[in-house]
Amino acid sequence: MFSKGRLIFVVFFIVVFIIGMIYAYRKDLRSIRQQYSGVHWVFLVLLIFLLILYMMVKCRRSFF
Repeated sequence: MFSKGRLIFVVFFIVVFIIGMIYAYRKDLRSIRQQYSGVHWVFLVLLIFLLILYMMVKCRRSFF
């Protein structure tokens, strides 16, 4: 399956990758807040729209 060297490499790679992603996220945090400030409203509208579609399908199945 996996040798001891491969497992050490995988663990090392995952740790370094996570540290790199945290560093990049913290570096870009200010620009992320400015560019995506209204994204929660888009998510809420999409969620409501999908809920309405779900309810329409459920009502259609119960009446026909």
